[in-house]
Amino acid sequence: MSELSLGNGASLVYSLPEIVLGSAVVGLFLIDLVVARKELLGEIAFVMMAAVMFCTALVAWPEGRALFNRSMVVDGFALYFKLLLSLAAVGTIWMSLGSREVRTANQGEYYALLLASTLGMFFMASATNLLMAYLSLEFVSLTSYVLSGYTRHSRRAGEAALKYLIYGGVASGTMIYGMSWIYGLTGSLDFQEISTALAQQTSDPLPLFVALVLVTAGLGYKIAAFPFHMWAPDVYQGAPIPVTAFLAVGSKAAGFALLIRFFYTGVAHATGLGGWAYSGGVDWAELVTVLCILTMTFGNLAALNQQANVKRLLAYSSIAHAGYTLMGFVVLTDEGLRAMLFYLTIYYLMNLGAFVVVMVVSNSTGREDLDGYRGLAWRGGALPAVAMAIFMFSLTGLPPLAGFVGKFYLFAAVVQQKLYFLALAGIANSVVSLFYYAKVVRTMFLDQPVGGEGVVTVDAWNGALLGLLTVATVLLGVAWGPLFDLADRSTHFFLG
Repeated sequence: MSELSLGNGASLVYSLPEIVLGSAVVGLFLIDLVVARKELLGEIAFVMMAAVMFCTALVAWPEGRALFNRSMVVDGFALYFKLLLSLAAVGTIWMSLGSREVRTANQGEYYALLLASTLGMFFMASATNLLMAYLSLEFVSLTSYVLSGYTRHSRRAGEAALKYLIYGGVASGTMIYGMSWIYGLTGSLDFQEISTALAQQTSDPLPLFVALVLVTAGLGYKIAAFPFHMWAPDVYQGAPIPVTAFLAVGSKAAGFALLIRFFYTGVAHATGLGGWAYSGGVDWAELVTVLCILTMTFGNLAALNQQANVKRLLAYSSIAHAGYTLMGFVVLTDEGLRAMLFYLTIYYLMNLGAFVVVMVVSNSTGREDLDGYRGLAWRGGALPAVAMAIFMFSLTGLPPLAGFVGKFYLFAAVVQQKLYFLALAGIANSVVSLFYYAKVVRTMFLDQPVGGEGVVTVDAWNGALLGLLTVATVLLGVAWGPLFDLADRSTHFFLG
């Protein structure tokens, strides 16, 4: 065994974040049995996730190691996503501590499931084996089903969880069937060995094409890409708001982590000078381009018609942003990969911030519909109204906000490969998105309340989170260099 490919015992040294996170899950279940003040469980979970982030940073950016007999890997790419996923969990716990929906739930189980889902996402970011990839994705899905329906007496939450379960089961079965084809074609579960076997194949590429379509369906479901998005609007609307935010930023990031690693290291090979080429005679550029354009176009057009529920509007917006992120995947270059990593972090800030505003309004008024935002800026909600305006314009991609910088690098990667049509499609969709994002801003600042909307108050806890995300969104629009450098350092996969 290579010194960079470790067995089970030696792998534990590089698995400190997962060990701490797994211990935290078990610890929360046990502490729940003896603690009378259940509010403490959220604070304990928050501290534990901060410890996980510290352990992840402690591992640093090593040369790379294959862990547990090549079922997982620790490299810069995995560590970047683990930090991002840790931030998603920290933000969700922070939101949960200030959420009225979560206070009425069984908090011990809730926070334990939230950390367990994060643990599964860590495994998704590190998986280099088809079996590990499937098991980790299923682990995340099962915990997500429970979390989405956690408000037990809500019929809407129960409906969301059931739909999520049904769609997820179909997507999971489709994906594992495609994985079985890949195993049959290559005789291996290891991504690197699959890539090597495909590069040597000269047979008909049709079976590989069918297999990859099936796998793409499963991974596309996780990132809510068209046409595998059907679950997202209902689940986002029905789930508790912190869970919706977690699915929008954490689950989506984990899905992209697995999608990128599988296609870059399992179905493609490096060609030098930052370029990659698909193996096995299947050229995915055209198909992924169509998938990308359809995803962003459908998401934006569907969001235009959303009047009733802001969470549902943000669900369709999330679908559109999956399409934007896929632009970096289409080009199959290091520049596109770097742009995806950078944009997913920017998306985390502005999308989580938007859901915090939704939660603040819901806490005060019990409303999630757009009419409930009428005159928000003049009903005691000046801070959330200003913050929401910043997040909406950043999601659109207007300068000088972070969303503009993120989209700029995505478009630049596409233009560099002379895919001008794709770049124009992305720009046109950004223009379309301005209509429904600006509609939210107009409602908050220009529409007059008609009575019954209620006064909005922001407590210090939620206000601090909102202020932090707002400042970060603005600051990264003018000083994005350190984050971009970090993303650049994380584009290298360990292939040993």
